This record gives sequence, C-alpha cells and structure tokens, in this order.
Amino acid sequence: MPHVGFTSTQLSARAAYLLRGNDLGTMTTAAPKLYPHMWSWDAAFVSVGLAPLSVERAVMELDTLLSAQWSNGMIPHIVFANGMDGYFPGPARWECSVVTDKAPGLVETSGITQPPVHAIAVQRILDHARRRGRTTRAMTNEFLDRRWGDLVRWHRWLARARDPEGRGRITIFHGWESGMDNSPRWDAAYANVVPGPDLPPYRRADLEHVVDASMRPSNLEYDRYIWLLEQMKRAGYDDTVLPKVMDFAVEDVFVSAIFAVACDVLATIGEDYAKPRSDVRDLRAWADRFRSGVVAASSERNGAAADYDLRARRWIHTETIANFAPLLCGGLPRERERALLRLFDGPRFCGHPDLRYAVPPSNSPISGDFRPREYWRGPVWPVMTWLFSWAFARRGWPERAARLREEGLRQAEDGAFAEYYEPFTGEPLGSMQQSWTAAAVLDWLD
Repeated sequence: MPHVGFTSTQLSARAAYLLRGNDLGTMTTAAPKLYPHMWSWDAAFVSVGLAPLSVERAVMELDTLLSAQWSNGMIPHIVFANGMDGYFPGPARWECSVVTDKAPGLVETSGITQPPVHAIAVQRILDHARRRGRTTRAMTNEFLDRRWGDLVRWHRWLARARDPEGRGRITIFHGWESGMDNSPRWDAAYANVVPGPDLPPYRRADLEHVVDASMRPSNLEYDRYIWLLEQMKRAGYDDTVLPKVMDFAVEDVFVSAIFAVACDVLATIGEDYAKPRSDVRDLRAWADRFRSGVVAASSERNGAAADYDLRARRWIHTETIANFAPLLCGGLPRERERALLRLFDGPRFCGHPDLRYAVPPSNSPISGDFRPREYWRGPVWPVMTWLFSWAFARRGWPERAARLREEGLRQAEDGAFAEYYEPFTGEPLGSMQQSWTAAAVLDWLD
C-alpha cells in the first residue's frame, strides 16, 4: 500500500496542535498518557519545537525545568506535575524531598539526571529571538541573565560530581540517566544488579498505556531499575556516596559527547552575551576534557565509541547508536572520523537495505541484540535523527544534515508523532502524541 502522508503545512499544524494539547500551562507533558510529567531532556527538545511558535513559551519551559534544579546543580530527570497520576515510579517512591536537603522544596522531582542537551535548546531559542522584535529579544536576554548561573552550575556539577577523577567521561548510576533505558549497552552492567529480597513491592504503570508489552522493558529489567532507585535512596542521593555503593556505574560515552558539545555551545553563548570570562574558560576546558574522553573511548580501527563499566573494569562493546558519539562532539583524527561516517552510512546502520527510512536505528539491525519493536533495542527514534542532523549542520556537513532532515520528515509524514518507529515497516510504536517528536518536526519545518 503506498504511503500517504500530510503536507508540510498540515504536519506543522498538527505538531503545533499536539504541543498545545500537551501543555499544562508552565510545562509540557512528554506524552499525555504514558509520560504525564516533565522529563529533563524531553523539555529541552520540546523548547526547541516551541521556539518557532512562541519564544516566550519556549523560555517558560526551560524556566520551569530550571526551577526544579537541585542545590548541588543537578537537573533532575523528572519534574512531577501537580495532580497528575499514572506514572511509576512517582514522587512517593523517589522520596527526594524526604531523603536529601539538596532537592527543591516547592516541587517534586526524581533523584537522577538525564543527558545535558539544554544548552542546545538555549541556543535555538536565542536564534529565534534574534528574528523577532525588540521585546522578545529583551525577554530572552533577561532569561539568560537570570539563568546563566544555573546553567553553568549544572555543567559544573556534571564535570565534578560525575567525573571526579577527570577521565573525561560522565558516570551514570542508572540506565535511565542515559535516556536509553534498556539499550543493549547496559545488558552486562545490569546483569550484575541483583535485587535484594527487601525490594519493596510495586506496580508498573507503563504497561497500562502500551498494548504490546514486547515494546517495553521486561519485569526483571524493571526490578533492577527499581532496586537501583532504592540503593540511591539509601545513599541519600549523596554524590560522594553513590560511586561507592551503586551496583551500576558506567561511563556513558554518548552522554559525555553531548556534554562536550553542550559546553562548547554554552561557552559560545557566554562569549556572545558577555558572560563572565571565568565561566567561559571553565566551559571550554570541560568541552576539551570530555571530547578527549570520548576520543579515548573510540576504536582505533573505525572510530566507534564504547562505554566503560566501572564495576567490571571493562569496555562495553555493542553496536548501537552510541557508537557515533564522536560525530556529535568531534575530535577524532580525520581518517578515523571518515571510517565512522562510513559505518553510519553503511549497511550496519542507516544504509541497511531493509530500513524504511535512511535514519539511524537505536541498535544495528545486524546485531544479535536487535529487537525491531523493543524500545532502545532497535527502533528508530526521531529525536535521535534530529540530534544528529543538528550536530552535522553544526560541524559543517550541510548535505548530511539535510539528508537526515528529509528522511526524518518522510518518516513523520504519518502524523502519529510516535515515540519511536519500527525500522523496517515504519510502524509507529510506543507512546503516541510524543511531544519531542512533534518538536523535532517543527524545528525541521521552520
């Protein structure tokens, strides 16, 4: 059956309508049923999509998120919406405001973090503000003045609390902190997480909103997720204690690459808007350190990056989208970078002959761990296509960026704005009406 999609104008209108429908006033739900709260990296991507519609509303999105920042600098991965239920684990399970004085007092949050893409969102908002009138520009300047210290504090926390030895890679203590919850990247590390007999009982909420349970992590995986949460609570979410007690501790090369590029982006903003030179110097130094850490984690043969399991003291070699972390932040020698681009374009990833659209799947289709319908084990995520398209444009590869944009838009023409898609058939999977998918489309169409 031929693929029938919406026109660009119709698609843009549907995406804008979706974001308005998911708008709770000062925050946008990640998705109305499965994810009824604000997620950290979702909120950043959502603000990118809001900026073409309303710079003011995009600023409000980041303001809401930053208002939930912990006093140590961490931006939590969930900010819970008042009165919204239906998600587990909710605030009663995290108990952040009870367990630690670092958590904010006025809002409920989770106790972990997510990839630091927020500087990219700030840059996109400022880009849009420059095209608008004086009032909008003044408002964004005021936002940057007010939140600059918070953004730098966030980056400083990541550089210090999550890389205390200066290795140039961010340590995560839960797969959820990567954003790629059940990726094969974490299989070996999770295998060493053994839930104790005192794991408090719980009831999953996600399966009530996704009909096909095979799209979601298994019950054993969830036991491990919740056990790690319990370990964090027992450690009081203390940055100095977590490295000693957590069963899961992995240097995440993809988050590290995002952090490196985010530090550079924020430093450039700091230079353009006359922020303290000491902040800009720190940001540039962190960018260099983490870029070097990503390069050090890449293969001499083809540039593919690997995570490092701190508990097992070994590299984790998988064939996932995280292999391409160095393409986000740069730093590879030219020949190695060319080899990595060939891998990206080739039959193991975007060039696989059976893919419906030439965009990067979350896991290589030729990998033994590939599951075409299961979350981060194979499906295509539009927000990842957007991130690589943005990064390629930034790195001076306009043709590559345009190709990903065109393929990403072709995939989105069905108007479902799904969380992720089956890579061979193009079937929308997971949660529908996903805010960040709509946001990616709006930015592409702007």
